Amino acid sequence: MSLKVFITGASSGIGAALAHAYAAKGASLGLLGRRGEALEALCASLPGEHLVLVADVTRPEELAAAARSFMARFGVPDVVIANAGVSAGTLSEEQGDLAVFDGILRTNLLGMVATFQPFIVPMRRERRGQLVGISSVAGVRGLPGAGAYSASKAAASRYLESLRVELRGTGVKVSEIRPGYIRTPMTDVNTYRMPFIIDADEAARRFIRAIERAPARATIPWQMAIVARLLAALPSFLYDRFAARAGRKPRGLKL
Repeated sequence: MSLKVFITGASSGIGAALAHAYAAKGASLGLLGRRGEALEALCASLPGEHLVLVADVTRPEELAAAARSFMARFGVPDVVIANAGVSAGTLSEEQGDLAVFDGILRTNLLGMVATFQPFIVPMRRERRGQLVGISSVAGVRGLPGAGAYSASKAAASRYLESLRVELRGTGVKVSEIRPGYIRTPMTDVNTYRMPFIIDADEAARRFIRAIERAPARATIPWQMAIVARLLAALPSFLYDRFAARAGRKPRGLKL
């Protein structure tokens, strides 16, 4: 029986790369995103049988309907990957950025919760399955000019930790994949140096290898795990001096 995988944010970037990598392994996929044409084109390019699901992760009712459609077609998934995410530079003093803060937090945090929610009871009933949340090294410390993104990813890490403990002993595994810099449309707009950046296809292969091990957390690439530990260990007075000179993501995001 083929692996059954449900992926949000599948229309581009890491999500599309994961779809290609899983399809090559013979998996049956639920490809969820907001852009139907892009999803249809992706689906047509993949070997095997897959389901296109057009939905917005900030709308729980759409995710619940998509989950029902997936399970009606393929059954309870083996892996659910909450990959959908958005990023933009933000400044708290800018009134117009309040809507951007709201959109980033709704997508990156609440969208993850809404992605997992419809699957937890069926997975618990069958005492199997894995919920995978994509966070970011950006959640380790607050990055200047990226308060919304850093906050959303830090919150996602704590949420995944809570969920992992809640589901301990149920047969349902919870894993956090914490990427560093991945070459995608989201990072293409960055004008600053991005250390240890890797292509999305390579990232997808590494993500899948990590998911198969079902760790509590995996940081990819491994070099960024060292960076994350160093950042977490820095006292605030040193971190503040270092981070104040860091490059900043451009403001402006269409949600």
